Amino acid sequence: MNNVIMRKLTITAAYQPIVAARTVGSVVISCPPTNAGVVNFLGDDGNDIPWRPGEWHNFVAVDLSQIKVKGTAGDLVTVVGGTW
Repeated sequence: MNNVIMRKLTITAAYQPIVAARTVGSVVISCPPTNAGVVNFLGDDGNDIPWRPGEWHNFVAVDLSQIKVKGTAGDLVTVVGGTW
């Protein structure tokens, strides 16, 4: 079954997953250009990976619950794609 994924996540100072439950999809994850600061993604080695405002990347068949972000409280991350 194919489902559309469209989410807006408000960033906090502590790491949080993009989605709470296992959700596998192919998506574009982006940090809007209006963000005040970088959004840090938790790298697979435990280090912060900073994304600048306006930065975006495509992901194919990833578990969104394993992607964790933190940064300037109130900034946003958007996720658009689907489970196809």
